[in-house]
Amino acid sequence: MKITNELTSKASARLQVACSRVIEKSREERGDVPGWVLVTVMTAGLVVAVWSVADGQLKSVLTSALRSVSRP
Repeated sequence: MKITNELTSKASARLQVACSRVIEKSREERGDVPGWVLVTVMTAGLVVAVWSVADGQLKSVLTSALRSVSRP
């Protein structure tokens, strides 16, 4: 019974250490939210810019691709 209690206490101590390390790591690695927001906004802007310039060409490419797929 004494061995079981010792193993349980050692496992509990190791679990506490592991949990504290995970929590500490998560606090350190918060991420770069403003950077991701900037990348997303710039990507959306590029899509709108390309779409406004090449709208007709994109429509014709998509239409021809869909027609070639739907033909037997």
